[in-house]
Amino acid sequence: MFSKLINNLQGKSSEAPIETRRRHERRSCDHGVTIIGERMYPLVDWSVGGIQIAGDERLFGVNQTMDVVMKFRMNGEVIDVPHQARVVRKTKNKVAFEFLPLTQMVRTKFQTIVDDFMAREFADSQLV
Repeated sequence: MFSKLINNLQGKSSEAPIETRRRHERRSCDHGVTIIGERMYPLVDWSVGGIQIAGDERLFGVNQTMDVVMKFRMNGEVIDVPHQARVVRKTKNKVAFEFLPLTQMVRTKFQTIVDDFMAREFADSQLV
């Protein structure tokens, strides 16, 4: 018991993995917007499990299922990713959605977006 406390004070990491309640890694580095209904909302972050938007939380009800279209700029063009999502959480000026089961097309588009971001990051790192 005291050895764990001393290890933590000394800055030594334990072998145990850090637990998180998230099932999927969140991505806030990809800039995009989300269209829900006829309104456009800034995308705060996203993962293959869902999205979080900035917007008036009063416009959404928890457990409400909605059509969403995420838009990402990639290689000078805009990639649309349409899907359905359910509202799972609301806080002041933010709303979190969980995707309904993903289609293969949506999974492929998400992977393309991540691959493009990684390629751009690598290219930018080589310019230094």
